[in-house]
Amino acid sequence: MSNVETDPAELTCGGDPVSPGKVEILDARSVPLGGPRAMPVRRTLPQRQRSLIGAWCFADHYGPDDTSVSGGMSVGPHPHTGLQTVSWLFTGEIEHRDSLGSHAMVRPGELNLMTGGRGICHEEVSTPETTTLHGVQLWVALPDEHRHTARDFQHYAPPSTDLDGATARVFLGTLAGETSPVQTFTPLLGAEIVVDPGVTLSLAADPSFEHGVLLDTGEITFAGTPLQQAQLGYLGVGATTLDLHNPGSAPARVIVLGGPPFGEEILMWWNFVGRTHDEIAEYREAWEANSDQFGAVESYPGGPARIPAPPLPAVRIKPRRNPS
Repeated sequence: MSNVETDPAELTCGGDPVSPGKVEILDARSVPLGGPRAMPVRRTLPQRQRSLIGAWCFADHYGPDDTSVSGGMSVGPHPHTGLQTVSWLFTGEIEHRDSLGSHAMVRPGELNLMTGGRGICHEEVSTPETTTLHGVQLWVALPDEHRHTARDFQHYAPPSTDLDGATARVFLGTLAGETSPVQTFTPLLGAEIVVDPGVTLSLAADPSFEHGVLLDTGEITFAGTPLQQAQLGYLGVGATTLDLHNPGSAPARVIVLGGPPFGEEILMWWNFVGRTHDEIAEYREAWEANSDQFGAVESYPGGPARIPAPPLPAVRIKPRRNPS
């Protein structure tokens, strides 16, 4: 899922730096995506409190969504620049088509990673067989030296790793002895972990990374701090372990994100990641003009309509930065 808001908000970051070893809680805000039967999502990145965790710059968490009520996902062709999109499902199935020519399914426990680079467009539609849709959509900002790279698409089904009272699927980076082969342009960590009731898990962590833990279902404490459902706990650099404990009576499922601090200012608006207001305005103009910069999607008959770009805000957009 991408950002199909008709009036995307622009956020300016502020706040104080997090004390070493202290978990910062990021609460989600509800965002309706689509038309009259909009599917609500819970967005934890970006926000005023924090814009990035490593190069992770966008996190939407949705479902379980009854598609008979919401209509499911039906996102027509829309553009991206300067990022990689990471699609990860818990339940359901989504059909993906892009201007690289990729035609793939997004299924539970399988990663689809698309590189926008200089420009790509794609569409996402839940399949007719899908009755419940539940997952996360994540974006990764590309560093300046690679942000105009060519379009790309990668698929990976990570194995389930037994952690003695927990299981992990590592879809990006390295954790618990498992390494994903998927290419990224900065060091990253992305994993789904399910922790059994009463289990305490301590995983070796890269101290140069900052980390985030998003609670999907169940109860979890992260580095001693309880998380509520849909909250994202942030832990700054310096941690040598990721400590998770499930105090509840049912399994707890989390998404773990990580990476070294990004170190660059980025400017995010709608589905574009850039560096300046003028650059974003150029991307928008190119999309509205059907520029070859984004290519075209070979849609199936009766598919959703191409999504027009919303109007730019009346003021110049400012870059995002984390607290220093």
